[in-house]
Amino acid sequence: MANHKSALKRIRQSEKRRLRNRYYAVTMRNAVRKLRATKEKAEAETLFPKVTQMLDKLAVRHIIHKNKAANIKSKLAKYINKLAA
Repeated sequence: MANHKSALKRIRQSEKRRLRNRYYAVTMRNAVRKLRATKEKAEAETLFPKVTQMLDKLAVRHIIHKNKAANIKSKLAKYINKLAA
């Protein structure tokens, strides 16, 4: 266990951040799953900008890697374009 006050504070801070980052990551994954489960093109097109925005925010905050965000957005765009109108 840590012996210094600053180390104890760092432990508290990192735990808070870990939980917050985990919440955002899980929320993002659920949004992506919901979009992939959509079979209607119109509904998918309305969800896509929200999911894209979420991915970009997480990439900027370094919760996910920017390339991972780009890969997910690309795959979702391909999926939406394949859906029948």
